[in-house]
Amino acid sequence: MAAHTARGGKPQVGEPVIDRAFKLLASFGPDDRVMSLAKLSRRADVPKSSALRIARKLCDFGALERLETGEFVIGLRLLELAAMAPRGHGLRAVALPYMEDLHHATRQHVLLAVRSGNEAVLVERLSARNAGSVLYYVGGRIPLYGTGVGMCLLAYAPTAFQEEVLSGELVLRPEHRRLDQGQVRAQLATIRKEGIAIIRRPRPEPMTSVAGPVFGPHKDMIAALSVVAPTAATDAVALRPAVTAVCRAISRGLSP
Repeated sequence: MAAHTARGGKPQVGEPVIDRAFKLLASFGPDDRVMSLAKLSRRADVPKSSALRIARKLCDFGALERLETGEFVIGLRLLELAAMAPRGHGLRAVALPYMEDLHHATRQHVLLAVRSGNEAVLVERLSARNAGSVLYYVGGRIPLYGTGVGMCLLAYAPTAFQEEVLSGELVLRPEHRRLDQGQVRAQLATIRKEGIAIIRRPRPEPMTSVAGPVFGPHKDMIAALSVVAPTAATDAVALRPAVTAVCRAISRGLSP
């Protein structure tokens, strides 16, 4: 239903300003770190005049910054606020020393992720220079199926949530390969039984992920950690003890 327009052209009833502000912020991504007002308006589906007014307010708060070119970028104030998230910075502070040890031992990618809605969010990644290509960046979202940390998070999630995810479209990107629901269920059962996930992906190059669960003070799973390495140079069985030991060490560090 269209919003009713009052005198002066301002809508009386419509999408709340805070919703439009978050739509502007959510328009940014790894391939869109700098955006003009026109592009920001188009991506957020917010009228250009409203987008400008809200963007200026966000700049006042430090959530956005405006370059000399007139384009917008994400502001440092968001980084300051995000650092206070207990499932982000607090978890990262405990996990990072153990992740660094694992990173130095393997010289590969070490990832730490938490579940957010129907996806995972990468809260930290340590990467060696020649460790191969990975698809995900810190702060980026990861599918719960087809990735090591994602499958770990899904395996320990409530049954009703698992069914919700499994009933959706299980398509791997960038491979454009549809996963079989029965095979994913079998993988989840194996992960719960063995306490470890081993996932192999062919793109962007053949990579293997060995992931394990991290538990919080109430013995609930709060995160997943993985080592991601080129498949040709990876002995997944040999990595299992190291990943398991680091996950347990982080879990102990999170306990009171």
